[in-house]
Amino acid sequence: MQFQLSSEFIEHLKSLINAKDNTRLLEIFNDLHFADVAETLDELNSKEAIYIVKLIDSEKSSDALMELEEDVRERILNKLSAKEIAEEIEELDTDDAADIIAELPEDRAENVISEIEDEEHAEHIVELLRYDEDTAGGLMAKELVKVDENWTVTSCVREMRKQAENVTRVHSIYVVDKNDKLKGRLSLKDLLTASSKTYIKEVYIPKVDFVRVDTEGEEVARIMTKYDLEAIPVIDNDGTLVGRITIDDIVDFIKDEAEKDYQMAAGISQDVEADDNIWELTKARLPWLVLGLFGGLGSVFIMEGYEDIMTDDKYKSLFFYTPLIAAMAGNVGVQSSAIIVQGLANDIVKGSLWSRLLKEVGLSLINGSALAVLIIVFGFFMNYDISFSLTIAIALMSVIIVAALIGTFVPIILDKKGIDPAIATGPFITTSNDIFGIFLFFYIAKIILHI
Repeated sequence: MQFQLSSEFIEHLKSLINAKDNTRLLEIFNDLHFADVAETLDELNSKEAIYIVKLIDSEKSSDALMELEEDVRERILNKLSAKEIAEEIEELDTDDAADIIAELPEDRAENVISEIEDEEHAEHIVELLRYDEDTAGGLMAKELVKVDENWTVTSCVREMRKQAENVTRVHSIYVVDKNDKLKGRLSLKDLLTASSKTYIKEVYIPKVDFVRVDTEGEEVARIMTKYDLEAIPVIDNDGTLVGRITIDDIVDFIKDEAEKDYQMAAGISQDVEADDNIWELTKARLPWLVLGLFGGLGSVFIMEGYEDIMTDDKYKSLFFYTPLIAAMAGNVGVQSSAIIVQGLANDIVKGSLWSRLLKEVGLSLINGSALAVLIIVFGFFMNYDISFSLTIAIALMSVIIVAALIGTFVPIILDKKGIDPAIATGPFITTSNDIFGIFLFFYIAKIILHI
């Protein structure tokens, strides 16, 4: 039966913790999956959560810590000694261990590493910390199964048994030469069906997808998604096999990137959480609000330049359509940019930039024409002068075309310049299209109505 967290369950746990009923607590947590343990810890206060972490087996508590939100995990780790953290880390794969160490202050991180009894594990963690966290080197784990091409099947199986003890899940068997250079991969079927005296170099598959330690995380995700890989080997610049990235690691990376892009699209300039302090939230939001302020001031100056339209008794009703024009410009721009940003992220935006722009122009003409007809019909029922309705309709169509071009053009250019195109889907596009939309509206009105 699937675990269901309830207020009654939490209250029961709290009472057991207060009573220090360790026997009953262990009975409860021994039956829980580490993800359920993490969910439970999140509902306890720091003192209670620390009590549970210290009580249960490190193999389970370490995995539970990795499932917690970073701020919750930080509060718990701050109350644990360097030795206690080291005990938790020794139960984790090197990539997860490195992630936790990276969250600690530098001096505390050094103390924790010095407390790790497994020297090889500690060396691997230190190695991973040297890489940028958003590259293949920062995403990979050192745990893997590799075999030498010069081994026989018998010796290969024997060595694999030793290596597999330290690997949580064996996705692939990698083949290397005597210098640990990646040569290919080994099919389990071929291994089982080959003669015990057959050499691995006679049966391994030389074709294997791989990434280098400096490959960007987005590119790793693209390759693994495209070829439907559960794991991918990582090599250094000399071709030496140094680690592997598994599907769960890349899913976590994609999730984090999606959250960053969502925040950026909403006009938040850095990665923040709802529980962060006011100062951090202000720093993340204020820059885009300032941009919006200047955009709004730009619109004010544009409208002042067409003050004669607003003072004309016959056409001053045009003023009431400025929110409509600005809203349509912003909506169309965000729609266009969102599709392009998604396409860039999935690497499906191909072909000429001009063909992409022409496609958007065609789409805008269709959408703009449909909306323009609706405006004219609306004007008919409101008894507007036909020239007045045509002015709004033509302005609306023009604004939609320009907004679509900006929403398409800007993310592609940003991507080519190495800037995250997700920045284009939020206030940047909305503000720029508001300004262009209002300018076009009044400019077209002045031409058609001869004001």
